[in-house]
Amino acid sequence: MKLEPIDYLAPDGAERFVESLRVTGFGVLKNHPIQKGLVDTIYDEWQAFFDASEKNAFHFNRETQDGFFPCSVSEVAKGHTVKDIKEYFHYYPWGQCPASLKQNISAYYASTMAFAAELLAWVEQHSTAEVAAGYSEPLSGMVQGEGSDQTLLRVLHYPPLTGDEEPSAIRAAAHEDINLITILPASNEPGLQVLTKENEWMDVPCEFETLVINTGDMLQEASGGYFPSTTHRVVNPEGADQSRSRISLPLFLHPRPEVILSERYTARAYLVERLKELGTV
Repeated sequence: MKLEPIDYLAPDGAERFVESLRVTGFGVLKNHPIQKGLVDTIYDEWQAFFDASEKNAFHFNRETQDGFFPCSVSEVAKGHTVKDIKEYFHYYPWGQCPASLKQNISAYYASTMAFAAELLAWVEQHSTAEVAAGYSEPLSGMVQGEGSDQTLLRVLHYPPLTGDEEPSAIRAAAHEDINLITILPASNEPGLQVLTKENEWMDVPCEFETLVINTGDMLQEASGGYFPSTTHRVVNPEGADQSRSRISLPLFLHPRPEVILSERYTARAYLVERLKELGTV
C-alpha cells in the first residue's frame, strides 16, 4: 500500500481520492482548504492548556462525553488491555470549552465540517451504483440538519515520555476509528502509522502540505465493507524526541444519531457499543 498525495484542485481529484479510500481506507490531499495558520495557532493555544493545571476544571461529562479526559482515564483500544499514553479534550459546539480558546477552535470546527460534507459528497458520487443504493440517505445529509452536532473535534496531547510507562504502552495502540470519516491535519510531531495489506506498518508523513483522511467503521458498515476502515496507531518517539509533546487535531465526522447505517445498526447504537468497548461509558 502506498499513499500518494492527491491534488484537491485537480479535475480528477475527487475520483482519485475516493479510489484511494476504497483501496487503502486512507486518502491524502494536497492543496486543501484547511488554513495552516489557524491550525498552528490552535496547537500553540492547546499546548498551553494541557501544560496548565486549570485543565482539570473542565473534566469530561460521562453522559455527553465533552471536556477534558486525563491520562488516568485514557482509552484502551479495542482488543488491548493497556491504556494509551495520551490525554485529550472533546470539543463540541454545544459543550464545555475554555472561553479563551473558543473562538479559534469553533472557527476550525465549522470550516472543517463544511469541508468534510464536501468529501462525503465525493464518496457518494463515486460509489458504485449498488453501494450507493445501500445508503439510507445521502452521505453528506447524514451530518446535516437537526441533531447533526455529534461530530467530534478531539484535541489530542501525547505528553513527553517519563520512562515510567508500562512496557507495552504506546501513544495510541492499533485501532480503527468509529465514525464515517476522520480529517487530520499534520501533527506537530511524527508518529502516525498505517497497517498495510501486507501486514506492515507504514509511516504517514506529517508535512502540513498534506491532509490525511481515513474511513471509519460507520462508513465501512454503511457501504457493506466497500470502504474499509484501516488499522492505524501512534508509536512512541525515540531518543531526544521522547521529551517532546505531540499535538493532534482529528475531526471525527459522526452522523445524526437516528441515521440508519445498516440493518444491524443506527449511528447511536453503533457509537454506544464502541464507547462501552473503549471503557469511556
